[in-house]
Amino acid sequence: MILNCWIVDDEPLALSLLESYVQKTSFLKLTGKYSNALSAMKHFADEKVDLLFLDIQMPEVNGMEFARVIGDHTRIIFTTAFSEYALEGYKVNALDYLLKPFSFADFLTAAKKALNWFEMTDKKMVTETVQENSGIFVKSDYKLLHVLFDDILYIEGLKDYVKIYTESHPKPILSLISLKALEEDLPSERFMRVHRSYIIHKNKISSINKSRITIGEKQIPMGDTYRKQFMSLIGR
Repeated sequence: MILNCWIVDDEPLALSLLESYVQKTSFLKLTGKYSNALSAMKHFADEKVDLLFLDIQMPEVNGMEFARVIGDHTRIIFTTAFSEYALEGYKVNALDYLLKPFSFADFLTAAKKALNWFEMTDKKMVTETVQENSGIFVKSDYKLLHVLFDDILYIEGLKDYVKIYTESHPKPILSLISLKALEEDLPSERFMRVHRSYIIHKNKISSINKSRITIGEKQIPMGDTYRKQFMSLIGR
């Protein structure tokens, strides 16, 4: 993972030192360098900044004021000669507080905190996406049930209701939703409409005859409207 970072510091020597530290750090990419917060703010909205190395005492707009208007995505590492701002710094998305003068080792430790934060956030997002793609929430008995796609055998439509037959529930899950509306929320690579009243999980098919699809002990009728598409799917 590479983090796009900015440096904002009104001291030329500090700016040069931080730039050299960034260049030594393999997971950092310097995409912005500014000698005052006001200049940085003019360009900030146009860039995706992961990590901001930010001085605090600067003319016109100080670092703390700048930090308060930064979005949640950007993490901040303060680089300052003044220790009295440390507590306030942790209220504005700051991951660390480097007190000048600091060594490359101190800088690297702080930068690694940022890398760990983004890696953990990225993993969380992936996990949430996988969870979202693994099932569907349906209303049943005045509560929301999370039904895993791989647990579903087939679904039967009954006017405004559906019955969801699963491997783990002995009885079908009854939900007030139309079969058509539910079909739109199901992944087409796993599910297929085979009859005006039935949707099946493709991987749960046991056998097929001319007009019936068997899933477990259930024989599901195949509608004429859906036959051609279904037979094409299975290569027949």
